[in-house]
Formats: sequence, C-alpha cells, structure tokens
Amino acid sequence: MPVDYYLSPVKSRRRTILLTDAMLVAMALIWAVNYSVLKFGTRLVTPLAYNGVRIPAAAVLQFGIAGAMRLGPIARQDAIRLVVLGMLGNGIYQVFFILGQARSRVATTVLMLASGPALAAILGRLRGTEVLSRRSWSGIGLQLVGVACVVLGAATGRGGRDSLLGGALVLASAVSWALFSVLVEPLTERVPGLQVGAYTMLGGGIVSLVAGVPAIAATPWGALPASLYWAMAYSTIGAMVIAYLFWYQGVKTLGPTHTSMYSNMQPLLAMTVAWATLGELPTAWQLAGALFIMTGLLIARTAAHEPEAG
Repeated sequence: MPVDYYLSPVKSRRRTILLTDAMLVAMALIWAVNYSVLKFGTRLVTPLAYNGVRIPAAAVLQFGIAGAMRLGPIARQDAIRLVVLGMLGNGIYQVFFILGQARSRVATTVLMLASGPALAAILGRLRGTEVLSRRSWSGIGLQLVGVACVVLGAATGRGGRDSLLGGALVLASAVSWALFSVLVEPLTERVPGLQVGAYTMLGGGIVSLVAGVPAIAATPWGALPASLYWAMAYSTIGAMVIAYLFWYQGVKTLGPTHTSMYSNMQPLLAMTVAWATLGELPTAWQLAGALFIMTGLLIARTAAHEPEAG
C-alpha cells in the first residue's frame, strides 16, 4: 500500500490546524475592528438602540445556523440555564459594554476587557474551581495594575473622549463577562459550542431588546445613512456570528488555551485600527496599562502550562 496512504491523516490534520489558525487570526481581526465600528455606529444612533437590534438579530442567525447543521435538541434544563446565563453574559454585559464604549476611547475599552481572564481566574478561585500558582497570581496582579492605569487615565480624560463613568461601565462589563465565563463552563462540557452560543445569545437578545425598546422606537431609522446599516451588519454578522463560529472551531480543534492566545492580539490590533480610522492616539496611561496587561497575560498563560506550585 502506498506510503502516502499512511501519511494522509497527518497531512489532513496539519491542514485542519493551519486552517483553524487562519480562522482565529481572522476572528481576532474581526473583533479588533469591531470596536471602531461600534464607536462609529453609536455616534449615529443611541447605544441601546444599536444593541437592541443587533443582539436579537445575532441570536436569530445563530439558531438558523444550528438548525441548518441539524444539531439535535438539548435538555430543557440546560436550555433554560443557558438562556438565563446569556442574560448576564450577552445581555447585562452588552448593556454595560455598549454604554461604556460610547463614553470611552477604544483603547480604554479593549484594555479593560483584556483583563477578563484575570477576573475570571479570581472568581474561579473564590468558587473553588480554579487552582492558581504563584506565577499565575503574579500575572493577574500585573493585569490589575494595568487596569488601574487605564482607569486613572479615563478619570483624567480630556475632550469627552474618555470619562470615569465610561471606564466604570466597561469595567462592570468585564466583571459581568468574567462571572458568566465561570458559571457557563460546566455546561460547555455537555452542550455543543454552537448551541451554547445560540441559547446564550437568545438570553442576551431578550435583555438587549427590553433595554432598547424606547430607544429603538425613538430612532428615525428611515432617515439614517446607509453607513449605519453596514456598521450594524458587520457588528452582527461579522462579530457575533462569523467570529463566534471561528472561535468554536478553534476550541474544538486546538483547545481553549490555544484559542484564547489569539485574544491577546486584540488590544494592539484594536488600538491600531482606532488610530487609523478614528484618529484616537493612545494616552501615556493607556500605553502603560497595555504594557502591564499584556505582560500579565503572557505570564498567566505560560503559568497555565506549568506544574502546580506546592
């Protein structure tokens, strides 16, 4: 039998890994660009109206994809739990996020959200589900120092481009997402990722729609420029459907740790895009915060591969 026959599974696996890596790079870029897209869109309509449309639309699209893939039904109890958790992770989180984003520079938003793994690790430790080494604590500490730098920078913001309120709202969104990440993890072990996304997005859609109804009703949708609808399409289809599908593929093929490494690319990419498209130059506080947060992320990631400290 030809040697190529025995090598073909290996070659196929390599192609799959390369394709998945390419997807994850695209995912990081999509999400990085989305910060500036959201900033642009929420200048044309109120933040709650923007999210009140895109989150429910994303839920419909994700359920449509799950249906097209003929994924079987999940247990009713799991479905209810996912919807409730989605109200936190894709609902309350998104309300805090979109309101904070509208009052902050892109750099402030993306750097604070980059602290999410540190907050999730602390919450996991408090719940007894996470064991952290000294090296992990060092990385978490650096990330929190970085967040403090960003908050201080927001408190001294000038020209309305940053504010203490905006920073506080973004920080609240980071805490909401971290809590959601810790609570949803047990369900991800028995429910396919795409269905986790669809049901949690449904919960988020309910909260976003309820919170956004007054703003949606007061918005003159017919008089708005086409650029708004392109922005909303990108934020919905690109950031909340396509990028999520790439993320699910990454977790399935490469595992959550490898996949999460690509999220580390977002702060620098997002700040670069914001500088190029919105003219937002990072402040000294943000640059200091970025240095601490990125260093802390790298230390925490490497600590995850080391034996537990005694």
